[in-house]
This record gives sequence, structure tokens and C-alpha cells, in this order.
Amino acid sequence: MMDDTEMEALAMSLDGSSLGDAASGRRQWSVSNEDDEIYYIPERRPSLDLGQSLIDTSHWHHVERAPSPALSYMSMATDESTVETGGKDGSSTGVQLDRQDSYSSCYSVDSDNCENIILRAKSEDDAVSETSDTPQSIHTTNEFTSTSLTVAFTFKAICKTLGKMTEGALRTFKMALWQRYPQSFNTPPQDMDLVDLVDRLLEFYNLDMSLQITKTVLEDMGQKKMVAYLQTLCLRNEMRHDLSETLKRTYSEVCEDVDMQEKKRPFDDVYTNLYISSTCDNGPNIEHEVMTIEKLNSNQEAEIRLSTKDIFTPEMLERSNTKITLLTGPAGSGKSMAVRRLVLDWAEGRAHQHVSFLFPLPFRELKQFEGSQLSLLQIIQKLYPETEKLRHEDYRSEDCKILLVFDGLDEYNGVLDFENTGLVSDVTDLTTLNAIVVNLLRGKLFNHGLFLITSRPQVKFRIPWDTHYLEIEVRGFCDRERDEYFHRRFTDPNQAARVIAHIKTFKTLGIMCHLPLFCSLVADECHHMFREQGTGAELPRSITYMYTKLVLLLTRQRRTFRAPDSSPDKERDFLMQLGKLAFDMLEQGQFQMTKLDWKDTGIDEKEAVNNSGLCTQYLIKPNVLFLEEVLSFVHPTVQEYLAALYVFLSFTNQGKNIFEQHLTKKLMGLFKGQRVMELYKSAVDRSLLCADGKLDISLRFLFGMVHETNLELLRPLCTSAKWPTVIEDAAALIRKRIRENHFPGRNNNLQHCLEELGVLTSEAASQ
Repeated sequence: MMDDTEMEALAMSLDGSSLGDAASGRRQWSVSNEDDEIYYIPERRPSLDLGQSLIDTSHWHHVERAPSPALSYMSMATDESTVETGGKDGSSTGVQLDRQDSYSSCYSVDSDNCENIILRAKSEDDAVSETSDTPQSIHTTNEFTSTSLTVAFTFKAICKTLGKMTEGALRTFKMALWQRYPQSFNTPPQDMDLVDLVDRLLEFYNLDMSLQITKTVLEDMGQKKMVAYLQTLCLRNEMRHDLSETLKRTYSEVCEDVDMQEKKRPFDDVYTNLYISSTCDNGPNIEHEVMTIEKLNSNQEAEIRLSTKDIFTPEMLERSNTKITLLTGPAGSGKSMAVRRLVLDWAEGRAHQHVSFLFPLPFRELKQFEGSQLSLLQIIQKLYPETEKLRHEDYRSEDCKILLVFDGLDEYNGVLDFENTGLVSDVTDLTTLNAIVVNLLRGKLFNHGLFLITSRPQVKFRIPWDTHYLEIEVRGFCDRERDEYFHRRFTDPNQAARVIAHIKTFKTLGIMCHLPLFCSLVADECHHMFREQGTGAELPRSITYMYTKLVLLLTRQRRTFRAPDSSPDKERDFLMQLGKLAFDMLEQGQFQMTKLDWKDTGIDEKEAVNNSGLCTQYLIKPNVLFLEEVLSFVHPTVQEYLAALYVFLSFTNQGKNIFEQHLTKKLMGLFKGQRVMELYKSAVDRSLLCADGKLDISLRFLFGMVHETNLELLRPLCTSAKWPTVIEDAAALIRKRIRENHFPGRNNNLQHCLEELGVLTSEAASQ
């Protein structure tokens, strides 16, 4: 027999057929599996020309032509049959078909123009196929009437039901079908294979009637289990349809602009394919505008690029032999967008159709159940009430695959105590949300389920070592997808082309736009400028502004979803701690740190990786037999920005010049432009002395922070009353160093510093 996957493929191909064509009457299908030859659907044979018959008909009896049989339920003529329809009360409809005394013909008559039809005499062999003179009525009820019915489902449901019967029972079914509804067949159906049989039903009757006929015959045969199975399939299909409609309403639109949540566009118009790798622990993107950074000793295995449609395919499940897939990636890499794509593909029937039900369970929504005693089944029913009729047995059935998608495990603040949390194995067991999460990660709860869990990298190191799971990694955009994203975001192709050309001009922007979150920030800013100034608007040339918005956005998300009790003072202190580490590592030319060394910094790794999203964590393999956990910033330029922020806030809030390691007067009223310029003079000189340019990008950020726009964004982090205006003095300092030309190879970076100040010179414009 055909397995579920092959039957699904065949059934899905039938949705394009009309009922008049039936499921296969005008098409030719074949299945390569030798065991499934029963499902070969032959091409409809051509009509024979009865006028050219060479058969001796001298001994045949001539009879008058019988009335044409009704071709379908909807086309039966009232003068040839009695049609009884129900009233407005919704009562059942009875249809009595009158059949002439005739016998099955060995020919197929397709034309009504034949004046005479010669029937062969009945022989003893025909006795078995003879039917009663009065065929059974077809009674329709509302049991199978539903908008969820499709040709594909109806075909598959009847095939799967009859396919579970023994050969003897199937033969009995065929004979009972022939005896009750002979108008559907030219010949007895005994020689028909299963697909031809179901195909004929769908050709002559509509979908709900085909199901009703199947059920009626099975009931007459006493096949109670088969009736129950058919009813279960139809109930599941109806719930699946309702769930799909709910998911399409929830996930089919997306907010483009981070700052304008009310403006939405169709998800398909915006979504761009993501770079999903079959390998994990790949480490951050280390491409850099100034420096050449060596590969951070992370994963060296050959990778396979995947799409969301490759996740949880039958082939993947068989190859990995696991029910849990962990989708990891740094903050802003596109994990939630990948989940949205997967959910919509299922709901719209484009992928994962072997999965009967798919339930997205974002941790932001699961938090409402904290402190309650409830089961996993109750959680699903509360979030998706349209599936309340799904029975406990359905969650344990092998032919009812259920996929649970837990998006944002890194947002869960509960303690994952795998040693002391009690065992929970059944979806109906009453327990706490924490126990449900722990047992899901143990692989103990809901043995027949499939699970997709998305998370930032740090959480995976807390999963028990003996939990068997498959890990894949979202790595954002490649160059082609980055450009495609902007083409999708901007409906005006000229605007899209301008933005793409702009980010390619500023290499650091182009590199960071491999992070989808950063891409959206750039697109938002350009949208605002186009709205205010028109298509000819001058696009932002400052990278400091975009990085400041990124850091503040991640900080706001941390406060909202991960650390709601964090005060502004604690946030500032955390950024100062992280910035000091970034500065110290930068001066040493260091871009990663082992977990052991990280502990010496006093910074909570969960705060740095999981909550802030500014860092990432992964495994390296220093030698063949040893794996080591390391941490780094999500990109070297993020490290450089935080280092500059540390220098800036140290001077602003503490009066400390990091480059000279001494304290000036702390009274903010005594800050003068001259003292600020001491900071920038020492910063420029220190940068120029670094031959490898390791402080160049950080210097750009430091100059950009005194621009009025960026000062306004950073004001919540500053404790001083007002920052003195030093833009002209800072610009004069840079021009002086360019004219001195002591470091010719560094003049380009100094000109970029002028751009960060918003001062455009002929030198900068020529770059």
C-alpha cells in the first residue's frame, strides 16, 4: 500500500481537478514504488465506434434504447428520477434513482447520437453482477458538509479508510457498492483497484456525498472501526482547516517599521529567504572594513544551506532520528521570521503537509500561564480553541503528527532545573509551566510530538547532555538576500536601488546589513527620509546613528521581555561593564574569550548573550579531543561601538579620560570644550599609533557620538546636564591631522570621522 507521504503527494495533485474530471479521469498518474502499483491511475480509454463493429450480432436481441443514466448527483433529470429535497429545517435529502432492466455493457458509450444500442444476452457468469431492480436511495446529512472538504482530502480519506480493510472485506465493499449504487458504474467494480474505485465515486458524486456513501456501505457491512476512522479523519480535517485559517489571520501580515507598529504589509511581500545552515557553532560574521580578522576557530565542518521547507521533512526526520529541532542564532538574525514562514507554509498548504496540526507557542504568550496548574493539552486548547475536539487519542496516534513550535526560549525566565523537576510525560498531566518546559527539553513529554524550539545560542548550553536533538543555525542574510530584502521593503524600485547603492558605499553598513534586524533599521530610516524629503533625499552617512539605534533597541527589548525589573541605572552600569570589556579586548586585538576567562570579568554571561543580545556564545575545537565554550560580540563592529560608548560615558558621567587614565573634575558645570578636546586629541593620536587600524572604527563612533542627533539618543545614559558643542573644534583637529600627513594610510579613516560629525568636506565627498 501507499504510505502517507506518497498518498499526500498524489492527493495534493488532485486539487487541480474538477469534479467532472474526477480525480483521475482526464489525467495520468504513476507512482514509482513497486508495492504501490494499486495506485496507478490509468488514462481514460477512448470511446469505441460502435458503428464499425465486426462482431456477429445475428443472435442478439434488439431492444429499445434505455434512458441515459444520470451523470452526477447535480445533473439528474426530474423526469427520469424522483428527487426529494429537504425543507428549510435542514432535514436529510433522499434521491431515488430509477434503473431500467439492463445489464452491464462491455462498451463505453460516450455519445447520445447512437440510435440503437445492442445489448448482449445475459449469461450465467453475469449472475454475480446482477443488481436489484430498485437501487438504494442516497440519503445526505450534514455530517460531512463542510467548507474544509477538498478533492485531495476526500480522495485521501476514503483511500486510507478502505486501505485498512482486508482484501476480502474490500471485495465485499465493492459488491455492496455495486448493488446499492449501480448507476455509478458501467461494469461491476470488482476488477477496479482502490484508486479507480474512489476515483469513480468522486466522478459521479460530490465530496460530502462520496463520504456519506462510503460510510453507509461500511455501516451495512458492520465495519464500525472503519466508520469511526473515517469520521475521525473528517473531524481532524475540519479542525485543521479552522486552525489554518486562524494561523493565516495571525501570521499573514507583518509590521515593517519598528517604530510604526500599526503599519502592516502582507508577509509574503516582505519576507526574504534566510541563510539557514545545517551546522551550528559557526561563530559570528567577522568580515570587517579595516581589519583582517582570522576565523574565530569555530565550526570547520562543511555545511548544507537549508530553507524553512527543509525543516521536519520526512527525509530529515528519518535521517536525524530525533523529534526535537533547535533553531539557534544571535539576536536579530531572523529566527522569528523563519518561524512565521514555516507556520504560513503549513497553513497555506505549501509545505509540511505530512504534519496534521501545527501549534505555534511563543514564550511571550506562554508567560500568562506562569503560576497556574494546567496541562500541555489545556495550554493548546486555550490558545487554539478551534481544536478543542482533538481527543487525547489523537495526540498519541501515529497517523496524526503534531508539531509544537516554541519561539523564543531565551525569553523564558524560569529556572531550568533538570535534576529536581518531577517527571511529566502525558499531555493531560496537570503541572506547572516550568515543569512542562523542563520535560519538553528532556525529551520526556509528549513522545509522539515534534518540537521546534528557537533560541539565542546561550540557552542550548543548559539543555541536558543526554537530550537528543538536531541543531541548525540561522545566520541572517547573504549579499543577494540582503539586496532582495530592500527591493521588497521599498515598493519604489528607484528608492530600493538608491538604498542598496548607499549601503555598498559605506562598507560597514553593508556588512552589518547581513543582520536582518539591522537591515530593518536602515530601511526604516531611509523610509522616513523619503517620506519627509522625497525620493531625492540625502541618505544618512553616519554609521554611529544606526549602531546607536541598534543598541538602544536591543536594550529596550531586554527591559521589556527579559529583565522587566531592570532600572535605567542598572542598564547603564551593564553597558559600562560590557563596554569596558570591549575596549580592553580591542586594545589587545582580541575578539573572543573563553568562558573561563569571561567569569573573571564579573559579567553575567546570561545577561550578555541571552538578555542583551549584544554577545553570542559557541563551541570551538582547539584540538581533536577537546571542545571549549567561548563568547564574543555579535560582530567586531558592535565590540568597537561599545568600546567607544564606554570611552564616551566615562568622560561624560565620570570625567575620566580613558586614554590618559586620570580623573578630571567631576563637577559637570566645569566641563569646557577644551577638556572635551583633550579627550578627542588623545583618542586620535592613540588610533593613529595602531598600525593595524584596530581603533579606527571605534574612533569614528566616538566622533559620531557628539553629533546632536546621536547625543539626543544617548541622553538617557548620560548623567551630565549638557554636552558642550565641540563639532567645529573636533573637525578642525581632524583636518589638522590630515594636513600633517604623518600617517598617509590613515587619512581615509579621518575623513570618515568628519562624516560622522556631519561635516562634509571636499576630501570626504570625493571618497
